[in-house]
Amino acid sequence: PRIHPGTPMDPLFVGKAITTETSGNVVLLPKYGNRHGLVAGATGTGKTVTLMTLAEGFSRIGVPVFLADVKGDVSGLAVPGASSEKLQARIAQLGMADYRNEAAPVVFWDLWGKSGHPVRTTVSEMGPTLLGRILELNDTQSGVLDIVFKLADDRGLLLLDLEDLRALLGLIAEERKDISTSYGLVSTQSIGAIQRALLRLEQEGADLFFGEPALELSDLMRTTTDGRGVVNILAADQLILKPKLYSSFLLWLLSELFETLPEVGDLDKPKLVFVFDEAHLLFDDAPPALRQRIEQVVRIIRSKGVGVYFCSQFPDDVPDEILGQLGNRFQHALRAFTPRDQKAVKTAAETFVANPALDVAKAIGQLGVGEALVSTLQDKGVPMPVEHTLIAPPRCRMGAITDAERQQVRAGSPVGMKYDTRVDRDSAAEMLAKKAEAKAGQAQAPEAKAGPEDAGGGGIGGALHDFLFGSTGPRGGKRDGVVQQVARNEARRLGTRVLRGVLGGIFGGKR
Repeated sequence: PRIHPGTPMDPLFVGKAITTETSGNVVLLPKYGNRHGLVAGATGTGKTVTLMTLAEGFSRIGVPVFLADVKGDVSGLAVPGASSEKLQARIAQLGMADYRNEAAPVVFWDLWGKSGHPVRTTVSEMGPTLLGRILELNDTQSGVLDIVFKLADDRGLLLLDLEDLRALLGLIAEERKDISTSYGLVSTQSIGAIQRALLRLEQEGADLFFGEPALELSDLMRTTTDGRGVVNILAADQLILKPKLYSSFLLWLLSELFETLPEVGDLDKPKLVFVFDEAHLLFDDAPPALRQRIEQVVRIIRSKGVGVYFCSQFPDDVPDEILGQLGNRFQHALRAFTPRDQKAVKTAAETFVANPALDVAKAIGQLGVGEALVSTLQDKGVPMPVEHTLIAPPRCRMGAITDAERQQVRAGSPVGMKYDTRVDRDSAAEMLAKKAEAKAGQAQAPEAKAGPEDAGGGGIGGALHDFLFGSTGPRGGKRDGVVQQVARNEARRLGTRVLRGVLGGIFGGKR
């Protein structure tokens, strides 16, 4: 049935507690879905299944979801699952009377447009800070990039794609002295470093990411006619190989949501749930200013109705100042084989609300696949004591889909006509090219008025013209042709004869 805004929401069923003294259902209340969350655990312990269960649950109550598909198996949300004895046993153990295999409404996205609709943004929308991080620029080079954006604003030049950015860098190189006086010192070395970084980025295929039509956030917040939220899946199996581009793109998207959406306060359910897989890539080598920005976004975006869920192997992959903002926790198994693992287990155990019936540090190392330690926010936003939980299975396929199935889903997408065809309108590169052509035409205009000797044009005709009538050198010097030389010689000869005749008449000479 269609879910109407304001209707009380059923809790999202996460699983069943199997702690010694309790056996109740473990749920996530929709009204606290925007209080963010963390899904952590070692590889192969069931983090992806938990993410899919949460995505399906939010979709069923009308909440759109955006998540990255790092390994390719999240795509299974788009098709119904298949029944099996193991699955039926888990369903019976959990007491899920209403369970049925079904697909979630899915839209596929891909930065390169191969496994989904192309995701694009403009250089201007990305901004110099995130773009500088993608290009891995130092502070001096980032300052030059700031000047590029400021110059584009002052001169009314649109920065849409990498070609526009490269054209602006060329303009700054030509007018470097004047620009350095007005905006700050610009060195040729910094310009060259940015150009080389752009070349590397372009070779990685990022030039397809910058352009139009740019992604509209409203297309990530769609619901179906029966009231279910659309699950937006970003194909990231290749993107994850370029961690700077991956993390910067998701951070840009999160920042756009933060800057665009209005304040809504506490709602009955989130407006959007944003899942950040491989979260450690967001914080690795991040400068303090960027980490402060991330903390600010995570802290405030809750009031705009967006819930952010980080997914990573270790809970300490997320900085403490951000970890403290994550109210809903799902901790899968960690094997304490190394000092790093032991520290992570201790950190995870200390972040949960204690349960007298559960030794958290010991349980983390003994969890089976599909089991997790769960603590979610309950009435009045109070976190519940941690529970050893048997996670509910998703209703979709737990595995990747085929290329044919992906194409079928993509063909029925409501946004395909809008984004699949690239648009290339006049921007900085085209505008600067037109100005250069106009300037070149003005420089050639005086030469066109120099006289009939220029009428011959280029090629053999031009050479013959220059030979007969002369030419003008690059510095304005004149060179006579054969016609001028013959005329000059003839004039000199006639002048000599006239002079002789005049002198003969004066001095009485013979003719």
